[in-house]
Amino acid sequence: MQTTPETEAEILQERAFRILKTVIDPELYVNIIDLGLVYEVVFAPGLVQVKMTLSTPHCPLGEAIVGRVDEVMSGEFPDRETVVTLVWEPAWTPEMITEAGKRAL
Repeated sequence: MQTTPETEAEILQERAFRILKTVIDPELYVNIIDLGLVYEVVFAPGLVQVKMTLSTPHCPLGEAIVGRVDEVMSGEFPDRETVVTLVWEPAWTPEMITEAGKRAL
């Protein structure tokens, strides 16, 4: 079965979000997808970029979370360089938490 570029992109996105769900915020014990911290995952030849935020700019465990994102994405996509970019706009709010995340809290 041959995949179209759109289908391949969807498969990559699904894989990325599935693996990012394994990254748990060590203070809240909820994954970063359900917390709404991941804004975008972009694939390019040889590259995967994760644009994400933290609950606060001064999150004491932010470095650990970003490091874990880099680790799991590099493991899932070893043929691509992983770039994790922290963004602060839009600012994270609790309304970004999914229903599953709210139940987990």
